[in-house]
Amino acid sequence: MEVTTAQVKELREITGAGVMDCKRALIEAGGDKQKAAEILRKGGLTAAEKKSHRTTEQGLVECYIHAGGRIGAMVEVNCETDFVARTPDFKALARDLAMQVAATGPLSVSKEDLPAAAEGTPEELCLLCQAYIRDPGRTVQDIVNDVIAKTGENVQVRRFARFELGS
Repeated sequence: MEVTTAQVKELREITGAGVMDCKRALIEAGGDKQKAAEILRKGGLTAAEKKSHRTTEQGLVECYIHAGGRIGAMVEVNCETDFVARTPDFKALARDLAMQVAATGPLSVSKEDLPAAAEGTPEELCLLCQAYIRDPGRTVQDIVNDVIAKTGENVQVRRFARFELGS
């Protein structure tokens, strides 16, 4: 199957994946953009698993204050290099994670950090297990994995804090 540069460009704009990765995915999917995007997403999960052992000592702290100033959140997101920490994708991830924390009030970053006495499911209480507020069909971990695939670096949510007036 012949893949056009327009198809590659369009898939690349949707997924943020590299040119050759998009071309390979389109060829494998027979030109179907949806299937190609799914192939790239699965490839991103594999890449994220391979990179999970890498040290993350760079990153940034992002804040989000909800309209009215009654709820706020801070989140620390780490990556391997300061170059990636300055990219728009990484900054957007940190901002979205801070917004997620403000909106949902999780207790821990992951299942492993969840207090033993916590009442509720990991999907309610753990940030990475929660449904993403902007796309409830995906988890927060899926969104982090997307950034890992785009940047080529390990990305970890280190910690967060949520503040609410009167509580």
